[in-house]
Amino acid sequence: MRGADLLVSTLKAACVDRIFGLSGNQIMPIFDACMDTGISITHTRHEAAAVFMAEAYAQLTGKIGVALVTAGGGLANTPGALLSASASETPLLLLSGDSPVGQDGKGAFQEICQPAITRAVTKDSDRVLSVQELGRMTAEAIRKALSDRPGPVHLSLPFDVLNADAGAIDVPEGDWSSPKRKEASEQSLVTLAEQLIQSQKPLILLGPRFNATRAPGLQEKLRIATGAPVLAMESPRGLNDPSLGRLRDAVEAADLIVTLGKKIDFTTGFGAGNAGWIVVDSDTDELERAKRNLDDRLIAGVNSNPGQMAKALLQAAVHQDRTGWQEHVAGLTVPVCPVSPAENGAISSIDLCHAIADSVASVKDPIFISDGGEIGQWAQALVRCGRRVINGVSGAIGGGLPYAAGAKTGFPDSQVIALSGDGSIGFHLAEFETAVREKLPFVIIVGNDQRWNAEYQIQLRNYGTARLHGCELGAARYDLVAEALGGHGEYVTTTADLTPAIDRAINSGKPACVNVLIEGLPAPSAH
Repeated sequence: MRGADLLVSTLKAACVDRIFGLSGNQIMPIFDACMDTGISITHTRHEAAAVFMAEAYAQLTGKIGVALVTAGGGLANTPGALLSASASETPLLLLSGDSPVGQDGKGAFQEICQPAITRAVTKDSDRVLSVQELGRMTAEAIRKALSDRPGPVHLSLPFDVLNADAGAIDVPEGDWSSPKRKEASEQSLVTLAEQLIQSQKPLILLGPRFNATRAPGLQEKLRIATGAPVLAMESPRGLNDPSLGRLRDAVEAADLIVTLGKKIDFTTGFGAGNAGWIVVDSDTDELERAKRNLDDRLIAGVNSNPGQMAKALLQAAVHQDRTGWQEHVAGLTVPVCPVSPAENGAISSIDLCHAIADSVASVKDPIFISDGGEIGQWAQALVRCGRRVINGVSGAIGGGLPYAAGAKTGFPDSQVIALSGDGSIGFHLAEFETAVREKLPFVIIVGNDQRWNAEYQIQLRNYGTARLHGCELGAARYDLVAEALGGHGEYVTTTADLTPAIDRAINSGKPACVNVLIEGLPAPSAH
């Protein structure tokens, strides 16, 4: 048994059955080992796309996502996507090939300190130096990715370690494939319960891993158990997230804010309002950040797993009748839905999102993907879906098409509908070929306003119409690219053609691109 066989057997013991990866010299032993274990490899066209696919797959399935890339430029292509997974708090294991340990310091092919590249955008990054450490370090990496605040972990795998004789080394035993969590202490629960009971206008804010897709029903259960409004935050626009309406006003009106796994950072206005805050987080660095931002308004920083604390709250007798306050917050946090027609009768962002919302509502078992700048914010405000993946807190764009492929891989019987801007679709357009080859029929709709609209709107607001430059894009036929790569394409220029084009794309049974010319509007805002 080689090191590669030990690695793959360890992944199998952790219930991994899918890897998203791009081949390269140093990882071919892993490709070979996967043939004997039943672990499938979705072979992508770009390493960042592999990470994005693993991120969406993990968010939707609840499993750990696994991405596999080669050394050198392969590994160097991943940090942007790792940043996205880190900010969305998605459990992900990145495995990368590496130059041989036996050639360290000699200038081997693609020799570089890989952990130095990935450490800033992962929970942890390490290099395996011997086959004896391989199984243990893989198991520890998986547990670390799943535990407390989930996130990506990177392991660098030298070529000679993968090819080394693993002899009689066994796959690690025990419960290492289960997440290890910091339990909520009784005293911290008592403190939280007392503050909730005394509060007249409490508000509970959840981090991105507790959204409706990844923790279905949790928000409603907590609302009933506590009598407090409960909201999950996962947008880079934070308190200005159009899908949460006037959330900032609700925060400023509250007299107590409890956060469960929600960072006190730019998304929360660095601790907006005048209320006292109780911050529950398993990350001591985040508790220190909360103290810096909140100062004497931090009632308590509780170092425990937010999920465990949420479960404890569901059992605690803390409910108070705050019907009026709940209704007030519900009214404030209605998604922003302005009515603003496009100029010259063109299709507007609003028209496009309404058509997508109708399509999502009409199909069986839908999954919705939202990617892009201004168009992504429109979609998040106007398109409702029980399961969705968005380009979360990091604000990174370009993952939409890979997200759709990852979603369809995890749920082949679901209808996956995605929306992307014409800027963001360009990052990974070649993944249509991956989707065709892997038989992953999804629909991605491109809101094509022929510009980087988020930056265009910044220029317009800050510098005026005379200084708009550098943000224009061409009238590219992304639909024809999809067709050339084996998919289905639709080109839409009128509102009347929108729904029929989407329907044809869904019924094509192929990965499909619906390219819609729109008049791009600034994202909706409650302020």
